[in-house]
Amino acid sequence: MDVIDKITSSSLGLLLVNWLPVLAIVAVAALLMKLVFLKRSSAIEGHRFREQILALVVGLTAIVGIILAMPIDSSMRGQLLTLLGLLLTAIITLSSPTIAANAMAGFMLRSLRSFAVGDFIQVGEFFGRVTEQDLFHVEIQTQDRDLLTIPNTYLAAHPVKVVHSKGTVISAEVSLGYDVDNRVVEQALLEAVEAAGLQEGFVYIMELTDFSVVYRASGFLGNVKQLLSMRSDLRRQMIDQLHRRGIEIVSPGFMNQRVNTEAVIPERKFVQANNSSDSPEDLVFDKAERAQQIKELKDSYSELKQTLDEKQDDEESITRKKRRMKAIKRAIGMLEKQID
Repeated sequence: MDVIDKITSSSLGLLLVNWLPVLAIVAVAALLMKLVFLKRSSAIEGHRFREQILALVVGLTAIVGIILAMPIDSSMRGQLLTLLGLLLTAIITLSSPTIAANAMAGFMLRSLRSFAVGDFIQVGEFFGRVTEQDLFHVEIQTQDRDLLTIPNTYLAAHPVKVVHSKGTVISAEVSLGYDVDNRVVEQALLEAVEAAGLQEGFVYIMELTDFSVVYRASGFLGNVKQLLSMRSDLRRQMIDQLHRRGIEIVSPGFMNQRVNTEAVIPERKFVQANNSSDSPEDLVFDKAERAQQIKELKDSYSELKQTLDEKQDDEESITRKKRRMKAIKRAIGMLEKQID
């Protein structure tokens, strides 16, 4: 019995030694995956792309490492690696319309860097601010404060219009009859652009229809976060400036058919302005605003850390230079004593 126990224990020990590398790889991979998923669960929305890539890389590396560390002959190991390659190829081929295609589109969008969290984008009929850019989708917050998920394949297949973060041009159109002098209209629209708080205003005549002229008033907006409010304010100012000059904004066809010959301009009454500092964008794009603020804070932190590291390097260099100067002075003093 003692001999059998010794043989059994030695066999178990040998088996444990042979499979010890595999167990070590499994333990390390499990620890890394746990850390990755814990980080993802507590990650801030809009910053999961790196964690997903890390989890994918850790999983594939662990599988390849287990196959390489298994106590089997080289022919069997080659067959397992070939089988793994075939499985990955089959997965990519069968899921290409969905998962793999979205992942590849996500890689492409990340490499292009055409937009980031907090930017306004227009894709087809969808418009909003980006709140999250993931491996498989992009989440935007619409004008109704709702969250809309767009697959990366849709973004890769359709043109993406990105509002420039450093400023954009706000425009609004109005059609007026030929009986109104276009120079008077242009002056009124330029004053409307200025009254709305836009800069470098200009007016285009977009179209000459059978019954009216289509004008477009435009101006530069530096703070793109107020995009919706400024569009509304520009149209409001256009109405006020045109009515102030006695120019009515009605269909020329309606004007030709009516019996009443008086201009359709509402009576102006004094209404106390709303001085509230809160803008609709603060409510509509709250999640996108938080995501952009977090991104800006992280960028500022990285820049400050880099600057701090550079300053510390400079201090260390200065300290080393001072020590070297002191050593030189001591050497000079010793030489002077020897000379004396």
